[in-house]
Amino acid sequence: MAGKKKDKTLVFGLPKGSLEEATLALFKKAGWRIRVEERSLTPTVDDPELSCLLFRAQEMAGYMEKGVLDAGVTGRDWVVEQGAKVKEITALCYSKSSFRKVRWVVAVPENSPVRRVRDLAGKLIVTEAVNMTRRYLRQRGIKAEVEFSWGATEIKPLFVADAVVELTETGSSLRAHNLRVLDTVMESETVLIANRDAYKDRWKRTKIDTISLMLQGALEAEKKAGLKMNVPRNKAERIFKILPAMHTPTISGLSDPEWLSLEVVIDKGLVRELVPKLKKAGATGIIEYPLNKVIP
Repeated sequence: MAGKKKDKTLVFGLPKGSLEEATLALFKKAGWRIRVEERSLTPTVDDPELSCLLFRAQEMAGYMEKGVLDAGVTGRDWVVEQGAKVKEITALCYSKSSFRKVRWVVAVPENSPVRRVRDLAGKLIVTEAVNMTRRYLRQRGIKAEVEFSWGATEIKPLFVADAVVELTETGSSLRAHNLRVLDTVMESETVLIANRDAYKDRWKRTKIDTISLMLQGALEAEKKAGLKMNVPRNKAERIFKILPAMHTPTISGLSDPEWLSLEVVIDKGLVRELVPKLKKAGATGIIEYPLNKVIP
């Protein structure tokens, strides 16, 4: 098996397809430079302890259970769909174009007479997530035909099916195809998973946990920004009250004893609201800077 290629090497699966670009960008921010050559399924990485392979996210958990991979990144939905016995290390809440969870939903055409999920009894549903959909229907006592879709799923209710179970991030594609959501089958997010036997190996477990820590730190940094500013001592308390911080601001003296240098990490979304308030309260030389990693 690839997982036994040689000592001190972790065989790591990267998702090919929609998650690929976002995953490579996240690894770069976390400290690993991974390069994928055109038509190659074996990326190069600047870490001699990592051996990377590209697999479709849909296949990843199954190959990991078999020991082809030691660890990798895929969607929790595909772990559930395959029923794979793997160890989830951590959730990594990012997708193709955002940092939020995605949903598998039951949807029908806008003009469909179907108003509730139970109205689909005896009807045809198409989806890539066949097992997940059948489980969802079974739990609700609904008997419907479920057929695998090879793609272009959104257009099929117009021609060959009564409903779809489809993955959506924002709902824009469903709306563009005049589909109406009836219910959510499952919420999903990207996860770091490991082969159970590989994770029992002390060296591999340490390596996997290191990757997990750095990826989480890189993701956390995407939500944060650093602010640095100069603050008059006599206005410091007023400015402290304005600033939310992970813990407390970092404060250091300046050559002018009447002034302080203050540094803080805050949520990115707060920057546009806080900077005008800080300026009005007396802060000067306000600098916003990006963060690579935030390790709590």
